[in-house]
Amino acid sequence: MDGLIKTFHIDFSLLIAQLVNFTIVLFVLYKFAYKPILKMMNERSGKIEQGIKDAEEAKKKVEEIEEKEKQIVVQAKKEAQKVVDEAEKRAEKNGAILAEEAAVKAQKIIENAEKKIEEEKKKMFQEIRSEVADLVVRSTEKIIQEKLNSDKDQELISKYIKQ
Repeated sequence: MDGLIKTFHIDFSLLIAQLVNFTIVLFVLYKFAYKPILKMMNERSGKIEQGIKDAEEAKKKVEEIEEKEKQIVVQAKKEAQKVVDEAEKRAEKNGAILAEEAAVKAQKIIENAEKKIEEEKKKMFQEIRSEVADLVVRSTEKIIQEKLNSDKDQELISKYIKQ
């Protein structure tokens, strides 16, 4: 080994000094470089993990919101259909009521028309009777060439009309 030390010119005192220097540099680097870098890396890893957790929570919330939105849309569709159904029922009911009212009005109009027709009939018969009575009186006057008094006229008219 002596030959090896002399071939490579190895000096033990220099080797120990280099070992001490290396240990000091290693300690300084560990204290002032490795520890802060390690701390910064750990903090960054923590932030990344927190970001991932937040993203997962946000994703869950988005999914919950989408589910609630779907439920709200379904509920709104149900309510809209219910309103439409109620409107249709009201329309049918109102239509039936209007049809019934129209039928009642039509019936009243028919009844009024029948009453008017009946009144007109009576009035016409009354007019016809009086005209017939006048014609009978005139024709009778012409036939007998004399005028009867008004009491006798009425008596004769009543007698002939009733027959």
